[in-house]
Amino acid sequence: MTTTWLVVGLGNPGPQYELTRHNIGQLVVDELADRRHERFKAHKANARVAETWVRPGGDKVVLAKLNSFMNVSGGPTANLAKFYGIDPAHVVIVHDELDIPFDTIKLKMGGGHGGHNGVRDVAKALGTPEFSRVRVGIGRPPGRQDAADWVLDPFSAADRKALPMLLSDAADAVEQLIDEGLLAAQQKHHAPRA
Repeated sequence: MTTTWLVVGLGNPGPQYELTRHNIGQLVVDELADRRHERFKAHKANARVAETWVRPGGDKVVLAKLNSFMNVSGGPTANLAKFYGIDPAHVVIVHDELDIPFDTIKLKMGGGHGGHNGVRDVAKALGTPEFSRVRVGIGRPPGRQDAADWVLDPFSAADRKALPMLLSDAADAVEQLIDEGLLAAQQKHHAPRA
């Protein structure tokens, strides 16, 4: 029997935010959809979704990009989970992480929100923090730049060069988390790169 997973890429709606650091979660979900030649369709939960699978014959996956702003990601996420009958244990939130260096991926289940307002709102709406997170490192701002401004800035030219590989690695991490479990995904993606 297959399980249905909900993979939500956090971000802000609108073209002005599309290539900002805060939207890296949505960029990862775009990569997952592109690999499967899927297009996103409007959903009544204030989101765009693509229904697919991790691999043919494997678990069903609902990829989602929310139409709400980052800080109110919880309502649409909880509504999608309810609509598809998905337990929080099978929800994967992909989001930017200031406390991880750029070009680094960390995975975890549950725990705190680390000051990330989108993750905080999802935990509140789901009624539990016990969901998986694929945390994509964007690093801290240089100098005295405010973190709130940093996350809404576009990627630097140097970061843009590395971005396709980072998105690919993060998409791999999501696939492995669903297909092989959290521990296997952590062992692969937490190891130093060769």
